[in-house]
Amino acid sequence: MTDRLSATDAAFLYSEDTSTPMHVGGVVILQPAPGTFDYQQVVDLIGARLSLVPRYRQRVRFVPGRLARPVWVDDEDFDLTYHVRRSALPKPGTMASLDDLVGRLISRPLDRNRPLWEMYVIEGLEGGRIAIVNKTHHAMVDRIGAVDVAAAILDIARRPRTLPDQPWIPVPPPSDIDLVVDAVADIASRPSDLIDVVRLAAADVGSTVARLAKVGAEAAELVRRTVNPAPRSVLNVTMSGQRRFASFRADLADIKAIRTAHGASVNDVILAVIASALRTWLLSRGEAVTPSTTLRALVPMSVRPAPSSGDSGEGASSVPVVSYLLDMPVAEPNPVMRLHQVSFAMSAHLDSGRQVGADSLLELGRFAPPTLHALGARVAGQLSGRMYNLLITNAPGPQVPLYAGGSPVVAMYPVAPLARGQALAVACTSYNGGVFFGLTADRDAIPDVEEFAVHIGEAIEELLPHQAGPLPGITTPARAKRSARRPARPKLSGEPQSGEAQSGEQQ
Repeated sequence: MTDRLSATDAAFLYSEDTSTPMHVGGVVILQPAPGTFDYQQVVDLIGARLSLVPRYRQRVRFVPGRLARPVWVDDEDFDLTYHVRRSALPKPGTMASLDDLVGRLISRPLDRNRPLWEMYVIEGLEGGRIAIVNKTHHAMVDRIGAVDVAAAILDIARRPRTLPDQPWIPVPPPSDIDLVVDAVADIASRPSDLIDVVRLAAADVGSTVARLAKVGAEAAELVRRTVNPAPRSVLNVTMSGQRRFASFRADLADIKAIRTAHGASVNDVILAVIASALRTWLLSRGEAVTPSTTLRALVPMSVRPAPSSGDSGEGASSVPVVSYLLDMPVAEPNPVMRLHQVSFAMSAHLDSGRQVGADSLLELGRFAPPTLHALGARVAGQLSGRMYNLLITNAPGPQVPLYAGGSPVVAMYPVAPLARGQALAVACTSYNGGVFFGLTADRDAIPDVEEFAVHIGEAIEELLPHQAGPLPGITTPARAKRSARRPARPKLSGEPQSGEAQSGEQQ
């Protein structure tokens, strides 16, 4: 049976160009004992776990004449060492040099003639640490419950789990004639697919992402009816194709202390911290920040609906998130006021259910990736960049140690891709007592992204209870369930006219 890409996944392939590569990724940092973990062990570990991710041995095959969407076929020439690569940092192996290398690695498009993923084992990080950087195309992680290769090599115990040996015998790829016959049969059985085929085949690369909104016309129409275009911003520019990356680690205990002190949620705090960093960064660049200045963020929020008994087959599962648009209050000079504005806007969204076409996006996406970061990027790619200025994803991770090949994982930084015309994306993940921020930026538009990472740390520090407290006249009751009646609206200076929303809760 032909394993055909979904319309959404095919659109991501067709819309990809050198300025907008469509892969997601992450950086995992290990602290191995001296001499216990190296490149060959990573190769062996991945080889032993590939049965968990069969898609990672498959490549995309295009149908002649684009009569139908591309199909997945086994790569008969699959070479694991092509995908798992080795690199090293110059001494002293600082995090800054790792971030610089990550930015260069994520700038490179994936080879479409091979399975659409790469992994880099990077040695020479200070303290004897090793970094593993992975890149995976959106189309590779197309279903809820799909496991990506970086997750497949992680264990919850120091001793690696063993899997039964499963010899892999590739299925011979179909001939061009077979692909054409299957395409005609599919069109005959599902005439509506022909619309997608014509649309995608006729679309020029520059307009395919915008045309995605037509596939989800209901979702796009809802967005147009309920929100105004995002404000003009230095974050929305013509893309260069080259990327920068910056990382920052915070203590989850600090985030929770701020949450408790101000009656907010962990996600409110994270969004307020990012808003503060945006404000400081804009001012440092000499940008005008007036009382009406806002930046609009697209913020996916995790939901966990019960699985439908009718779900079956490829793409049958629903996307487990809704997305909100949040006007970041960068004009507010007081950090506590800023947090209250974010918190109130989020409560208003959740109470009113004003998500960005949630039901329509569930149908539009259908093929959910395994992480909120990847899913957020997919939603961002489906919406016009005129609706928001930047993507912010926030996914809770395990609060217990993880291991790769017996070596403890000490950090994991998410890497979010940039949608067309979006020069900055911020992703964060909590793991084992830390909150790890990954910032992806266009290399030309934001040459100082590492300064933005520094501003995140400053924003956390100024909100800590020993630095700041509730302002006079501002009531911050502890937040109960989100469904509870929200407190009376506080009167805040510099408040945006419409505030919108938030990301997945982290315990």
